[in-house]
Amino acid sequence: MYKAIFNYQQTRFLTSAPDIRALPDDSGIEVAFAGRSNAGKSSALNTLTRQNSLARTSKTPGRTQLINTFHLADNKRLIDLPGYGFAKVPLEVKEKWQKSLSEYLIKRKSLKGIVVLMDIRHPLKDLDQQLVHWAVQSGLSVLILLTKADKLSPGPRKKTLLEVRDASMAFMGDVTVEAFSSLNKFGLTELEQVLDRWFSDEPVESTSTDVTR
Repeated sequence: MYKAIFNYQQTRFLTSAPDIRALPDDSGIEVAFAGRSNAGKSSALNTLTRQNSLARTSKTPGRTQLINTFHLADNKRLIDLPGYGFAKVPLEVKEKWQKSLSEYLIKRKSLKGIVVLMDIRHPLKDLDQQLVHWAVQSGLSVLILLTKADKLSPGPRKKTLLEVRDASMAFMGDVTVEAFSSLNKFGLTELEQVLDRWFSDEPVESTSTDVTR
């Protein structure tokens, strides 16, 4: 049985920020969780940390508008990015979220990898593929986490997992694909293994707070 290097149960909330100017110092290692507004991102974070309400889940997809930061260990943080792609969100709000999201992904030097969450029944939508492509082009590691795996029986679940793994080869980067279920903890060990690998790398030194770079 796999024993995680880091104690994800000790994760605690740090701060919510409207943009990167309000985030903690850009040092150490950060791993970001990103996905469409209904992909189960908050549920996955709660499952990882064994805390039912660490990341707030909403009955209204698209409500999370802030960058939420969580302390895992010394100079190691988990980031919950605003959900994207929900059609009912007003255009003005959507554009604001997209600006904050892109600014974080482009300018945050401590960002080591991105967990891109996708509903296993609807994987690799256009925005998902754009995010993975950008991350690979930027030299970031990517874990595609196919959520809500309990919604499929073992046969279709395995078929979809293999299909997405095959498709991910086209990104030509460090891209891992795993199935995951917050309901029955399926894929939790694989998630911990990937995060342990990312967080075990050498962290970056503190950088200037200038966000215009």
